[in-house]
Amino acid sequence: MKYLYKIPTVLFLLFVVSCSEEKIGDSEFGTVTGRVVNAATFEPMENVKILSSPTSSTVFTDADGKFTVSNVKVGEYSFQAQKDGFIAKFEAATITANNTSEIVFELNKATANNKPPTVPVLVSPIDNSTGQSVSLDLTWTDTDPDNDVLTFKVTLRNSTNSDIKVYDGIKEKKITLTDLLYGTKYYWQVEVADGINTPVLSVANAFTTIAFPNTRYLFVKTVNNNNVIFTADDAGKQYQLTSLDKNYWRPRRNNQAQKIAFIGTNGSQNDIYTMNYDGTEVKRITSTVPIAGFNSEYIGYSWNASGSEFIYPNFDKLYKISSDGSGLSKIFQTPNGKFISECDWSADGTKIALKVNDSNGYNVEIYVINISGVILTTILSGQTGAAGGLNFSVTGQKLVYTRDVSGFENFNYRQLDSRIFEYNFATGASTQIITEKTLGTNDFDVRYSPNESDLIFTNTSNDGISIKNIVKTTLGVANSRMIMFSGTAMPDWE
Repeated sequence: MKYLYKIPTVLFLLFVVSCSEEKIGDSEFGTVTGRVVNAATFEPMENVKILSSPTSSTVFTDADGKFTVSNVKVGEYSFQAQKDGFIAKFEAATITANNTSEIVFELNKATANNKPPTVPVLVSPIDNSTGQSVSLDLTWTDTDPDNDVLTFKVTLRNSTNSDIKVYDGIKEKKITLTDLLYGTKYYWQVEVADGINTPVLSVANAFTTIAFPNTRYLFVKTVNNNNVIFTADDAGKQYQLTSLDKNYWRPRRNNQAQKIAFIGTNGSQNDIYTMNYDGTEVKRITSTVPIAGFNSEYIGYSWNASGSEFIYPNFDKLYKISSDGSGLSKIFQTPNGKFISECDWSADGTKIALKVNDSNGYNVEIYVINISGVILTTILSGQTGAAGGLNFSVTGQKLVYTRDVSGFENFNYRQLDSRIFEYNFATGASTQIITEKTLGTNDFDVRYSPNESDLIFTNTSNDGISIKNIVKTTLGVANSRMIMFSGTAMPDWE
């Protein structure tokens, strides 16, 4: 009887164990997902074979390089990615019940029989070609026997200086070059690499850029809140000379020196610089004594006809300095402490015209001194309002300038009716030049044309915020006023 009593108990335990084993069996599987990419480019690889040890299902990657292996029994596995032409890669994975494990394969090309790329063939510009633009494309051709992904490196040298520019990591068989030097011979060479073999070099080709065009006009445009210097030819085509990220203004060309001078910011001070006609070889002239006055936008300097020396103001003092930056000396100081804002040096070197004013730009005087600092002639004094824009005629017998005839004065130096005047040293009289100026506008920054038959100047609305234009008018000819360059100021015409 005791034996019969134990039989139901044993049967119940067997049932429980049986049910428990069925539950464990249902959850002994997990999933593996992953992706296969090219180790060199990280691009997805399609149709890569995925298999494992211990053996599970064998699958292949899709167009995105992805794969999924389902119903993998729990345990430790080594998965393998295989594709012809690539080195097989192994990745370990631990499979747990009802979980997904992720694997990423990076396959490298098999290199045992890999061949290097062909020698790059330089296509354009044609070797030893001339008259090339300062912005152009370098192009070449190349192939790889194993269809490896190629990267290129271009080395560029020139005959003007020792600069060597290297452009690396190029994926296309082309590179666009900008801001090349004018009238310069360049040498270029291409190196190709497949990431497996030793890089292959092309031959070196040469090309020469077009000579800098013949330009005579200089002016300033405001770009990104900076003054940028441009030049233009007689057809009106414009060429940028200074960078957009710095503030440069008041350009002056000297044909004897074959240079352009200008003012530029240098930290907390302003200095005089020179450069070539094409904007290259920028050189700072002033250093210990900067150019300074009541307002940097309305300050001016001058250099002698030969281009060997500059004169410039530093508040109430006038300095002279050689164009190589040497020989700094003070040649004049205002007797009443007024600031010197502008100066102009006659072509014969005997006279210097000065515009002086108080710290607000008013109480203006215009007078002429000799090189020894002796005042020779007073042209303007005792007038209210702003004045400026001094420029001698070639003979030194006349001087043009501008004056705000409204006499208006305020804290931000606004002008309401600035007009052009010409002083005649023979008669000792100033005469207003009729330019058919539109009401509500100002004419300033006046200069003679090279043959002195015309005047060139800046015109703008007296609201102080409107666009500025460079205008030309012919002396003594009615209705000859015309806009030459829109959106520009501070002209020079040599």
